[in-house]
Amino acid sequence: MIRARFKLARPDFTLEVDTQLPATGVTALFGPSGSGKSTLLRCIAGLERAAGSLDVNGEIWQDSTQFLPTHRRSLGYVFQEARLFPHLPVRANLEYGYKRIPPSERKVHPEQAVEWLGLAHLIGRADVEKLSGGERQRVAIGRALLTSPRILLMDEPLAALDSNSRQDILPYLERLHLELQIPVLYVSHALDEVARLADHLVLLQQGRVIASGALAETLSRLDLPAAHLDDACALITAIIAQHDDDYHLTRLEFTGGILWVGRVNQAPGSPVRARVLARDVSIALQQPHGSSISNIIAARISDIQDEGADKIMVRMTLADDQVLLSRITRRSHDLLGLSVGMDVFAQIKSVVLTA
Repeated sequence: MIRARFKLARPDFTLEVDTQLPATGVTALFGPSGSGKSTLLRCIAGLERAAGSLDVNGEIWQDSTQFLPTHRRSLGYVFQEARLFPHLPVRANLEYGYKRIPPSERKVHPEQAVEWLGLAHLIGRADVEKLSGGERQRVAIGRALLTSPRILLMDEPLAALDSNSRQDILPYLERLHLELQIPVLYVSHALDEVARLADHLVLLQQGRVIASGALAETLSRLDLPAAHLDDACALITAIIAQHDDDYHLTRLEFTGGILWVGRVNQAPGSPVRARVLARDVSIALQQPHGSSISNIIAARISDIQDEGADKIMVRMTLADDQVLLSRITRRSHDLLGLSVGMDVFAQIKSVVLTA
């Protein structure tokens, strides 16, 4: 585990955190601007001198008697801006940290970083300033990985990219998710990024951790703010069951039901994660027939919360304890007479495959 305790007071903001994070997978630090996400990351990196302690898998980086400076912490750090060395070609940028690591301590090698991040066609480029934003960021991520860190810190690495570059780089981040054997702490305020990349979610608000837990569970808790954002969603883990080439669709199966999605270029049997937006889920009391919506799943209402004068958020549990959220009007809630414990049918208009 990574155990972090920090207190950092500023005139208009105080970070006060005491949390444990998994030492595997991707942990997203999520919250609105000013919630303390980047400050917490900088404390972990030693870029901010906060009171407290930091234990990374049993290695003390900070406590009441010592404070390891950043250059002595085995970490890789990726900023919003790529911050490449403009006078060095791509290869030299990639290998800058690698050459400073003793050969016996190298866990990631240049050919691996090049493959994972799709850099083969860029490796000979000398004009790094002419690379696209997404290309520069991929080189920066590769440079961080080649220091063979014990932990990778990523501070909103997609925030400075345009929409196309952002979509281009996300598959490479997903590849890293599968390949890396080190923990990744990923700061973001974009819920779609978090849903696509993370395993664990830490929610921050006004400098404090208000929740920490498995991604799917934490996203769908109605007592937390993430479930009430405009793009509130639930995640369903399934496997690819079959491809329908006539209609260019793929059928996903899980214990709680099936989902039809746009054709997925993965083999049957592959595990996938589907993101279902609350605004794309409607509720019926009886199983609908003759509908254009093909994704209809039996569910039981487990929680209901008001979202102002006209909206209601409904949390539903499926047969395998996975969850869906549905944002409906107060009028629909009242006309259907919805209540906790009621068996209903969720109609899903759209499904986005996230991993």
